[in-house]
Amino acid sequence: MSYLLSNLLRRTILLSIASSAPAKRWSPWQSLEFAGGQQVPRHRKTSPVMANMVEDSQDDRLSKLPDDVLLNIVERLGIVDVARTTVLSRRWKQIPAILSKVVILAGSFEPKHEDWSKLTPDDIVRANTTVLEATRSILERRAGSLYPIHLLRMQFYLGDESILIGQTVANAIATQKVDSAEFTILTKVRKKCTKNELLIYGKQFMSFFDSCPNAFGGLARLTLENLRLGESGFPKIFSICKQLEFLSLYECDMGIKSLLEVEHPQLSELVIVCGRFERVDLKWAPKLTKLKFNVFRCRDDPFCLGYVPLLQTVSIINVAFTWHKMLKLSELLDKAAISNLSLDFKSEKIWVKPEGRRQLLPVFHKLSILNLINIAEECDLTWTMFLLDGAPSLKELHILVRNHLCEMVTGKRRELPVVCKEKDKGLEWEPSTSDFKHHNLAGLSIYGRFHAVDKLVRFARNVVEAAVNLEDIRLYKSPVCVRCKYMLQEWTFEETSWLRYEFSKEIPSHVRIHFPSLGQVF
Repeated sequence: MSYLLSNLLRRTILLSIASSAPAKRWSPWQSLEFAGGQQVPRHRKTSPVMANMVEDSQDDRLSKLPDDVLLNIVERLGIVDVARTTVLSRRWKQIPAILSKVVILAGSFEPKHEDWSKLTPDDIVRANTTVLEATRSILERRAGSLYPIHLLRMQFYLGDESILIGQTVANAIATQKVDSAEFTILTKVRKKCTKNELLIYGKQFMSFFDSCPNAFGGLARLTLENLRLGESGFPKIFSICKQLEFLSLYECDMGIKSLLEVEHPQLSELVIVCGRFERVDLKWAPKLTKLKFNVFRCRDDPFCLGYVPLLQTVSIINVAFTWHKMLKLSELLDKAAISNLSLDFKSEKIWVKPEGRRQLLPVFHKLSILNLINIAEECDLTWTMFLLDGAPSLKELHILVRNHLCEMVTGKRRELPVVCKEKDKGLEWEPSTSDFKHHNLAGLSIYGRFHAVDKLVRFARNVVEAAVNLEDIRLYKSPVCVRCKYMLQEWTFEETSWLRYEFSKEIPSHVRIHFPSLGQVF
């Protein structure tokens, strides 16, 4: 079924639900009974629209669709709307019992605020309670259903309801076929937790973890935040969560300057955001393919690669302060032979040290995609050529040059002694040979506000001179974040004419300049 058709039918379903909705507030979890794995509405006033659909089944064309088509449509709805579809006709009563995707998110039950920090403790308790009701209604009463759950995704807050949610999921994993289960566990304070709050959340989580080992043992994906665990915490998680394929840790650690050792047979993707680890030692992760580090506070290398033979994609994001050393990628990646690398400098000091081709070739000989993100506009770009020199298989180079005020250090904080004043200091580099040529680069994409157009033109000229087979350069306007989304604009004729003229002065005529609309980037 085409995407457009399924979405059209989805809108039709939502309109039918809206037409049959009662005037007063209705909770789908309190108004459904289950019998033999099927849901039956009770104490429900039937609207004229619903009555027509039930009485005149010949006109209920949606209900005549095959099961797989119907599921394809319904599974595009939120879980609340899925429950409400059961009032549309007899056929629809069976839908919750045959869902292949069960997605229950606390965010679906929260008041709609642009800023999640406006949520009150009562809002959070209410959302968590509703998650528990929904989990029980959907999972406990699927007993006997022959339909497997291909995806069970849960998002909830760490709280009194967590254990009951975990036990319900554990029972479903034990009694039903669940192909993939996910937990995203939130804390009531989401940002800037105090040391005491990190410790409290850490103890609360381990109590929850110890109460539901079977639920965690069946997880494929786990996302945690704001936890300070004891020394045995993470080893226990890796030991119990044997099926874990994805792990994301935001502000999680075992104390300041703690060491995280990772040994796991199934883990394929690891995301570390902030936290106070001195180092993450990936000792043995034979299936790891993706690694992302977002902001590290340690003075030396943030991670150490052991046995990671399948590692392909590495993303490193950091704001460099005066205590950070400049990283040598040849030592950090240690012969991992990755194919996709992203480096995000947050519009602050460049924290990688240029190296020669001989040092980089063992880790970059398979590199095909390189993203250099948020390079400050005042930085010279000549240093970036060392990456091209050391990656002979590179096919795509993306570079974003801008001063992103939403992320960079601004105001009085720039006067702090730990803030680097020279953002491109220590980036001296000379090519391995005077006639250095690159034969595989096929795409160069430059993103930015083009305030420093002269630097970007010189950079493009240097790339074109080295990349003998490069024929196209794509110029994009700077991407935006949530806070600066108002700045997103399309190219104007005046802008494209000006940039085309500036680039044509330095770029050979056989290289075409394109101005695409900003799509999905990085």
